[in-house]
Amino acid sequence: MPAPFDEMTHADGTCRQGYELIKRWLESETPESLAHRRLEAELLFRRIGITFAVYGDDEAEERIIPFDIIPRVLTQQEWRKLSTGLEQRVKALNMFLADIYGAGEIMKAGIIPQDLVYRNPYFRPEMMGHKLPHDIYIQIAGIDLVRTDADEFYVLEDNARTPSGVSYMLENREVMMRIFPDLFADYRIDPVETYPEELLATLKSVAPLSAPGEPTVALLTPGPLNSAYYEHSFLADKLGIDLVEGSDLLVRDNVVFMRTTEGPK
Repeated sequence: MPAPFDEMTHADGTCRQGYELIKRWLESETPESLAHRRLEAELLFRRIGITFAVYGDDEAEERIIPFDIIPRVLTQQEWRKLSTGLEQRVKALNMFLADIYGAGEIMKAGIIPQDLVYRNPYFRPEMMGHKLPHDIYIQIAGIDLVRTDADEFYVLEDNARTPSGVSYMLENREVMMRIFPDLFADYRIDPVETYPEELLATLKSVAPLSAPGEPTVALLTPGPLNSAYYEHSFLADKLGIDLVEGSDLLVRDNVVFMRTTEGPK
């Protein structure tokens, strides 16, 4: 079995680019200090309420998010390469969905068998021939990656239906900045706090062209018992939008309304 890839250190023991400051910082910390900071982070997560539930867990207790006090470093060059590849991948996936629900050219060409698509339990026949605004089928994508060597990443999974986890990333960054301000002072780290604004702008941009005025965005949740409910409430708050359940909505003349105490909205 091959040895796992060491992201911090080369085989000869020298430090990889981007990890020099992390290495010096770790060498200056005692095991007791690191353990104390980890405990401090876990207490913060519990105090804020950053938890998730695990389906099928007999105990069904909520857990705090996994947290590693040693940050993973991606250089600007590495991130540029990843961004280009991920954008290309999501574009290809979007074109694939547009094709299988449209002309089906990829199946006519024999590249993918029809049975593989039409017998898939996630295939939605009611979407056949239904054209989406701007031909966008994947508004948000969560791509799970694993690094195998210095220049190679593998995709474990494409989450293109209901990706979750971004709220944990945002809260993770916030906690790291509070517990390890010295690291953020030494590194030039790209910010992530504009994500909610960018997400809201993205969702508004895919509103139907026929929609009058400013698009209305809401976040649909199965409810408090869902494993990702913390994230649903977190994002609704950050985006400044309504958090709704299915029972909160009704449709009149192909228009979706939300039930409120003042009537449909």
